[in-house]
Amino acid sequence: MKSPTGRKPRPRLVARFVAISWRDLAVTFGPILLVSAAAIWLAVRLIQPAPPNTLTMSAGPKGSTYWNAAQKYKEILARNKIALTVLESEGSLQNLRRVADPDAHVDVAFVQDGLASKVPGGLVSLGSVAYVPLVVFYHGPVATRLSQFAGQRLAIGAEGSGTRELALTLLKANGIEPGGSTKLLPLSGEDAARALVEGKTDVAFLAGDSAQPPVMGRLMRTPGVRFFDFTQADAYARRFPYLTAITIPMGAFDFGRNLPPEPLQFIAPTAELVARDSLHPALSDLLIEAAKEVHGRSTLLQRAGEFPSPRAQDFPISADAARYYKSGKSFLYRVLPFWVASLADRLVVLLVPIIVVLIPGMRIVPSLYAWRVKSRIYRWYGSLIALERAAMADISPAERQALLRRLDSIEESVNGMKMPLAYAEQFYVLREHIGFVRARLAEARDTRAADRAEGEGAQEGESQEADTAGNEASHAEESGGNDTGERTH
Repeated sequence: MKSPTGRKPRPRLVARFVAISWRDLAVTFGPILLVSAAAIWLAVRLIQPAPPNTLTMSAGPKGSTYWNAAQKYKEILARNKIALTVLESEGSLQNLRRVADPDAHVDVAFVQDGLASKVPGGLVSLGSVAYVPLVVFYHGPVATRLSQFAGQRLAIGAEGSGTRELALTLLKANGIEPGGSTKLLPLSGEDAARALVEGKTDVAFLAGDSAQPPVMGRLMRTPGVRFFDFTQADAYARRFPYLTAITIPMGAFDFGRNLPPEPLQFIAPTAELVARDSLHPALSDLLIEAAKEVHGRSTLLQRAGEFPSPRAQDFPISADAARYYKSGKSFLYRVLPFWVASLADRLVVLLVPIIVVLIPGMRIVPSLYAWRVKSRIYRWYGSLIALERAAMADISPAERQALLRRLDSIEESVNGMKMPLAYAEQFYVLREHIGFVRARLAEARDTRAADRAEGEGAQEGESQEADTAGNEASHAEESGGNDTGERTH
C-alpha cells in the first residue's frame, strides 16, 4: 500500500530482543565443541584399555623351580585382583612355542636364553630373572675340555628340553655332533644323575633344577664322580653372549669337608620372563614387581637384587619394562591401589584434550560471540556508505528512487533482526545512521531541485531580455522607415 505521496510506507520495527542469541552462541561455540569432541575421541582411541583381570603363564614341569616360582607369582598377583593361570610344560622350548603362538593364549612364560635361533616376532622380554646353571659331572680321569668326552656315553637331557639344546650347542663347538661315535642319551635330572652314579653313563649334563647347589653337593660327595671345571668359562661367555661365567667359592657346599676344595667354574644362561608385546603396561609393572619379590633374594649363585634385571639377551626388552627399570612405578601406582590407579591413569588421558582445547576455547567464546553479533550490525555500514556516496553524485530522479528503495530494503532487514538486549545500543545507533543517510538523500534531492529551479529562472530572465531587445529593435526600424518617407514626400 502506498502513501498519499506515492511512496511505500516506512518499514515498521519488528526487531526481537532476547537475553541471548542461542543461534549465535551455537555457531560460535559449535566449532570449539567439535574440535574438543574430536580430541577426546582421538584420546579414547589412543588410550590403553583397562588391564585384563586374568593372565596365563607357561612355567615348567610340576614341582620344578619355575613351576614353584609361578605359584608365587599367582599369589602376588591375586593381591591386585589378577587371576594367574599356570600351565605345566616340558620346559623352555615348549614355553617359547606357546608364548609365540597367538592361538595358544599364553601371555607370559619363562624362557631360557640360547634356545631361539631366530626370535619370533611379537615377543618382548620383561627382564632376566635367574641363572640357569649348567654343570657337568663325569667318571674317569680329570678332564678340562668337553672335547675329551668324545666317544663316551653322554646324558644330555630329554628331547625338547633346554638342557639338551644347550648341551648340543656346546658339544658342537667342541666337534661332537649327533650321529658320530659319541652316544647321546636322552636322560635328564634325577634319571641322568642316577645313571651316572650307577655307571650307566659316563657324563651327565645337568641344568636348572638338576644343577641346584644341594644336588651338586650330593654328587660331589659321591665316590668316583667328578665335577667338570669349566676352565674355559670366560671364553664360552664371550663366544655365546647369553652365557655367564660363574665361580663357586671353595667350601660353598660343605664347610666341614671343604667342598669344593678349590674354586670351581661353570657356565649359566639366564632365564627371561618373556611376554607378548600386547601385554598391558600395568600388568607388565605388576609382573616385574612380582619377579623382584620372587627372584630378588640372595643365593649361592646370585647376589641380592641382581634379578630381575633388564639385561635381556635373545629378546628385546619391552619399552614398558625399560621405563620401569629406569624410573620405577608411576606416581599413581605408587600411591593408589592398582585398580584405582589404572582408572585414574586412563582418566588423565581424557582430561588432556579438555585442558588443552576446551578450556582455552571457553575463554575465547565471549569474544567470538560478541564479534559475531556485532558483525551482523557492522556489515550494513558498507552499504550505507555506498548509498551516501552515490547520493552526492549527479544522478537522475530515477536513480535516486532506486537508492531510496535500496535504503528501504536495508532498513527493513535491520528492523527485522533478532538481537540480544546487550547490543540494543548498537542496533539503535545503526537505525539512526540509516535515518541520517535518508536525510542526506533528501537534502541532496532538495539541493538539486533548488539548483534546477534557479537555472530555469535564469533561463526565463534571459529570454525576456532577448524579447525586449527584439521589440525595441522593431520599433526602431519602424520609426526609421517613417522618417525616410516623410523626407521623400
